[in-house]
Amino acid sequence: MRFCTIRHPMDRAAFHYDLPVELIAQTPLPQRSASRLLALDGKTGAITDRRFIDLVDWLDPADLLVLNDTRVLPARLTGHKVSGGRIELLLERLLGECSGRFQIRASRSPKVGAQIVLDGNARAQVSGRHGDLFDLSFDCELLSHLEEYGEIPLPPYIDRTPDVADLTRYQTVFATQLGAVAAPTAGLHFDVAMLDAISARGVEHGWLTLHVGAGTFSPVRTKKIEDHHLHTERVEVSAVLCDQIARTRGRGGRIIAVGTTTVRALETAGHGGLAPFSGETDLFITPGFRFRLVDAIVTNFHLPESTLLMLVAAYAGHENVMRAYHHAVAERYRFFSYGDAMLLTSAASA
Repeated sequence: MRFCTIRHPMDRAAFHYDLPVELIAQTPLPQRSASRLLALDGKTGAITDRRFIDLVDWLDPADLLVLNDTRVLPARLTGHKVSGGRIELLLERLLGECSGRFQIRASRSPKVGAQIVLDGNARAQVSGRHGDLFDLSFDCELLSHLEEYGEIPLPPYIDRTPDVADLTRYQTVFATQLGAVAAPTAGLHFDVAMLDAISARGVEHGWLTLHVGAGTFSPVRTKKIEDHHLHTERVEVSAVLCDQIARTRGRGGRIIAVGTTTVRALETAGHGGLAPFSGETDLFITPGFRFRLVDAIVTNFHLPESTLLMLVAAYAGHENVMRAYHHAVAERYRFFSYGDAMLLTSAASA
């Protein structure tokens, strides 16, 4: 499903910031909830340095905390072309029991009909191409093959081989719905004890699913951000969650979205009035977008010039967000998937 957004024409360069490489977190902290939290007030631009655990006290019993329950697949496979040459596959999405859409890394892109030999003597054939993605048909059940031979696909900015710890730490503690190829990383900060403390405060939890695709790491290559197009991702927003949101609004509570994936899913379902949604979204949120459902966002820090940075700038104000990022660099926050977090409130007037 395609969505139109209200955009202000902007250059990609407006979302650039300089990041020392040593601030890119390569490993998680020993304790999930031990991260720092940079709080940004979108209306005033005020920045506060906090601890992530402080979020418990910031939440109000009337609020609804909405989390993405997607679970990361061991989505990276390696093999070689029958014609020779090593090849690496990264699943974008499952298409069927024995087929999927993949990013392919090889010295030369394979042509339709090319055969690929994988670990375990499985074979795949290139059956089609969609832009920079390839459809592959396997001679085995794909999900079973991934579970036996696949590797957790750590993001490209984590410069190491995945280890045993990543099998659990690159998943949220509430991940249940298998289908993502990247973690909804804002949720990685929550441990069971913190979720229990939030519940004890009387704050309700809500769940949705957005299966994060490999396209989340695709750079914006166009000069004008409005010329960029996102890959679609699968979204499930239930009637139960819609009822929770309506009740929260009725009691004067806030909708707190954990992660940009949750924001995209909620704003997709809220397009034209909140209703259950099951389908694909390519919603690209940029400055000028009118948010309908989200009262605050818990998120990680995002790559320079990335679509996710554009989303948070649309929410809390471009100038505010870029100033907050410069503050985070100066204060030596840890960046990206295994890094620290932000709490954003909207720049829009009530």
